[in-house]
Amino acid sequence: MARAVNQLGGFSLAFLTVLLTRSFGASLTAAGIVSAAFGLATIPSRLAGGRLADHWGRRRTIVAGLVGLAVAQLGLAAAPDMLAATLCAVLMGLAFELFEPPSQATIADAVPPGGRAAAFGLLTTAVAVGSLAAGVIADVVGRWSLRWLFVVDAGTGLACAAIVLLALAPDHRKASETGARSAGPSEPVAPPAPSPWRDRTLLIVTASGTVFALVSMFMVSMLPLSLGAVGLNPANAGLIMAAATGTLVLARPVLRNPRLATLSHSATFVLGYLLMAVGFGGYAVAHTLPTLLVPTAFYSLGNLLVMGRSFAMVSELAPVSASARYLAVYGLSWGVATLLAPLVGTWLIGMSGPGLLWGASAAVCGCMAFAQPRVVRLARLSHKDLGVIHSTKPVAERYDAVSI
Repeated sequence: MARAVNQLGGFSLAFLTVLLTRSFGASLTAAGIVSAAFGLATIPSRLAGGRLADHWGRRRTIVAGLVGLAVAQLGLAAAPDMLAATLCAVLMGLAFELFEPPSQATIADAVPPGGRAAAFGLLTTAVAVGSLAAGVIADVVGRWSLRWLFVVDAGTGLACAAIVLLALAPDHRKASETGARSAGPSEPVAPPAPSPWRDRTLLIVTASGTVFALVSMFMVSMLPLSLGAVGLNPANAGLIMAAATGTLVLARPVLRNPRLATLSHSATFVLGYLLMAVGFGGYAVAHTLPTLLVPTAFYSLGNLLVMGRSFAMVSELAPVSASARYLAVYGLSWGVATLLAPLVGTWLIGMSGPGLLWGASAAVCGCMAFAQPRVVRLARLSHKDLGVIHSTKPVAERYDAVSI
């Protein structure tokens, strides 16, 4: 529920580049650089979110991230010049990812491994439900004032923080601290959690996840600019977001089909990437709002399938005591993508229009549909060879879901 409320205003990032060019007179290149600076700032934000969640507490970290982001968004909405807007954009990036690792780790802790793909898919759908209303809000508010988009987003973030404070149990002391104080002299002390940076399996999965995040961020950050390039109102991106969400809500019964839910990770990745490729290919040739709706549906379904399985794989690799840090390291793929997407996207659009951007995205997704099963197999073999076992279950049992 909290994520759905937060997502009611989660459309502002897509309009950052447009705001900088239209309200502050920035060139396309300058706007792309500022957006990239925002993306660069999300990288330490994600790492800090994972460490704070495991050491300071998940509820505290989520609330701190949401409040910090809201303050930065209000500053951007009130910025008098480009310098102030740039500073606020960087501050937004530093707070933007703080709440992601603790919220994802909370789900991983509450759901057994076999149900995590469905649980993360449900989280994505909850966010999508918020996006359904967010798309309408973006379309209405964006036609009136781009600055007010960030004010609305800040308000929904503060509302989400209030829900988290009321709904989540207070944070407790770290299990390692309480265990050390209560353990008797003859009781063994649990070993410290391994560093996620030493888990080669996680790094392999993160590398492939960066490609997925990059094409996903093209959709988030470049859609309004792409619409403007073909003569449409950038605010129509709100309606397209709403259509994407409606697709996910209507398709939820299909996604719960046992045959689809029990597909291996590899098969699900192939299906998801192929659907995304079809969606991006449609975007490359569609230039009117009605013709953009069908490829939006294909893209949305594919993105949901890949997203849910990606986080499920990472949560299966992580030890309980370091789940937030593992998810934070994997989440760096989104920080890198948020850095690169505005730079690469504005360059491609400036070079040959949005058709090149979406066509290249379709080609990348097609390549990932071919490569991802091999990544899953490599991750499986690598994890077995290194003997990095963070679960009490046998290796074969832990990897049943990722069999090829």
